[in-house]
Amino acid sequence: MGEVNPSCILSEEHRPKHVITEGEGIPLIDLSPITNREGLSADPNKAVEDLAAKIGEACRTWGFFTVINHGVPLGIRRRIMEVAREFFALPVEEKKKVSREDHNTAGFHNDEHSKDFKDWKEVYDFYVNDGMLMPASHELDDPEIVPWFTPWPENLPEFRETCEEYGRACEKLFFNLLELVSLSLGLPPKRLHGYFENQASFARLNYYPPCPKPELVLGTGGHKDPVL
Repeated sequence: MGEVNPSCILSEEHRPKHVITEGEGIPLIDLSPITNREGLSADPNKAVEDLAAKIGEACRTWGFFTVINHGVPLGIRRRIMEVAREFFALPVEEKKKVSREDHNTAGFHNDEHSKDFKDWKEVYDFYVNDGMLMPASHELDDPEIVPWFTPWPENLPEFRETCEEYGRACEKLFFNLLELVSLSLGLPPKRLHGYFENQASFARLNYYPPCPKPELVLGTGGHKDPVL
């Protein structure tokens, strides 16, 4: 990405603005009361009830929040950064050996668009649970089910192991948060679990290469995420 690809150049109104926007009061929620738990009890204690109330308030007033003491170990967070750097430092030809395909959304790609413009970035997506069973097509009357697998790079032996460990830690955090949301709605903690029995969780590694003209592009343009 030494030259600026014309498809990455934003129209004037969408280009980066040299303006700093600060948000004050964004909820900061301490998850230490549940950090070492494997799921929440159907009869939560006062600390967990208070935590669920804070989650509910943050969801109603902000729609998002920041968590601390979340239980994802610092060691795995450091290792995922290390293996990500190693992967994105590979030659493009090597990375494209594990490119995503039309029938499988996991893998490397560097052709993502936000709105009408190409993002100045490279990404690698991997499934938290490899071998997920997915419909073979979008046709409602097609009964065929096929497994989806992550294409892993063969020349980085620690890459897959690290990604899978990180994915498991984040998935545990997700279900803890889901149970807190359930409690905040006055529901049993595991009430929403059934909607995620065959969930297709994936994680993404993003890399934003240096750009010779950063004022013309964005690493990721404005967008909406279609996932929970």
